Amino acid sequence: ATALATRIEDDSLSERERDVLAYLGRGLSNKAIGRLAGITEGTVKTHVKSILGKLRARTRTEAILIAFRKGLI
Repeated sequence: ATALATRIEDDSLSERERDVLAYLGRGLSNKAIGRLAGITEGTVKTHVKSILGKLRARTRTEAILIAFRKGLI
């Protein structure tokens, strides 16, 4: 887990990506995130894909773990 947490620099995520990541941390679906954030489900999917890439995570769960360890959520 420590190795996963060191994969990201805190400033590499945009503000919107951080918002989406926080919603992911709450266990929300893409549809629910879109509704709350005022964006389309497709845009949420794009942000999730970007988050996974930037965090070098394979899954949403792994991204949440990395973000939690880094204090991002």
